[in-house]
Amino acid sequence: MALTPRLSGKLAARAHHSPAAAGFLHRLAPFFAADQVVGGPLLIATIVALVCTNLPIAHDYQTMWDSTLEIRLGSFRAAHPLADWVNEALLPLFFLIIGAEVKREFTKGALSTVRTAMFPLAGAIGGILVPVAVYLAFNYGTEAASGWGTVITSDTAFALAIIGMFATRLPVSIRAVLLAFAAIDDVGGLLVIAVAYTGTLVLPMLVVAAVAYVAIFVLLRLKLVSPIPYVLLGLIVWAGVYASGIHATIAGVMLGLLSPTQSRLSERRFAERVQAPIDRFKQAVDEAESGDPEDNEEIQRKAQQQLGYIQEMTEATDEPAERLVQMLNPWVSYVVLPLFALSAVRIHFSSDLLADAAGSLLGIGVFAGLAFGKPLGFVTATWLAVKAGAAELPDAVTWRMVLAIGALSGIGFTISLFIANLAFPDAQRTEMASLAVLAASLASGALGYVLLRTAAARTEAG
Repeated sequence: MALTPRLSGKLAARAHHSPAAAGFLHRLAPFFAADQVVGGPLLIATIVALVCTNLPIAHDYQTMWDSTLEIRLGSFRAAHPLADWVNEALLPLFFLIIGAEVKREFTKGALSTVRTAMFPLAGAIGGILVPVAVYLAFNYGTEAASGWGTVITSDTAFALAIIGMFATRLPVSIRAVLLAFAAIDDVGGLLVIAVAYTGTLVLPMLVVAAVAYVAIFVLLRLKLVSPIPYVLLGLIVWAGVYASGIHATIAGVMLGLLSPTQSRLSERRFAERVQAPIDRFKQAVDEAESGDPEDNEEIQRKAQQQLGYIQEMTEATDEPAERLVQMLNPWVSYVVLPLFALSAVRIHFSSDLLADAAGSLLGIGVFAGLAFGKPLGFVTATWLAVKAGAAELPDAVTWRMVLAIGALSGIGFTISLFIANLAFPDAQRTEMASLAVLAASLASGALGYVLLRTAAARTEAG
């Protein structure tokens, strides 16, 4: 959630030269330089996509993303539009990170007790049912009723980036609540895609994915260290889910939930195991400096052997889930999510589109479902769960912060745009829904920012 200590130190040093500039950079940095998935590159890509879609190059721009990319391997052939490859092959990496981070929060983080874990779960259930009810209140019985899935999910990257702006002023548990809520929310959206927006289901390929998934679980129980089998089996899981007809992003979440959150070696055991190799390494270095040069090759071999042992023991102290997230975060933040925005955002602004969206039940339903339904569902469900004794507020989280999380849940960008493309076969309704998603996301993000700012001010004053 926070900036890295080194980056925070650099920004503090810059404040001596230009306090105003340093303050601005400190606010901006979470969108680009945080340890987690960040929303800055996604925001820039969205703006670029909106500009390109409304310039004379719009036709060529969209044709590029609709052009077919074919992959052949012997008799195997896969040919899909470039935008589909981004959705099916790259977007699952984003959900792999979400799954891994959520598992960590549920197993050893701020949501590791049953009642704190129930808090975001209750919020996610309310955040799914209420927006759908709001949308259908406007569109039930119309041709646009099939678009109810558009209002189900929240955009994790943008919401986390806004919370990251207050990283040093709010408790870490607020990020855990948002992350867990968004992950459950996204899983619900993916299940909706699988059930409501999937044409055919190929069961044999789903079985292949399940077998590979179980194999990964078995290898983890056997404590196999080499990453190669996990990567190969993970690709089989992805391919099986993709070929089954279910959106491949759900494979990312499921694989993320498998990632171990416990290191293979505790710090105490590490200290015990490396002390002797360190002594032997120091002895080899001393011998190399004072011994016979002819023996240097053998001494260097012994020294490198001890270094290899120490390196392996050091890596064993890392949590596999955390290492996976750190490895994928830059790629997801700066490649995967921006490519998704560039390929998915296709809104042609015009007076007719704005008038149609503002006056249509479809546009009103999408906006109301996200901007009002999501916060109402999240806050109401969590409040009822706490009052009933089934859940409790995580440590240091206040109801004002919960209201801010509810507001941020109305940012329904990534999967909302994807479902809009699946739900509406004609370009006009897709654009109307996308415009409503964009408007709701802007409104929700602004409201969430204001509420977080007031919550942070109260926290500092208290």
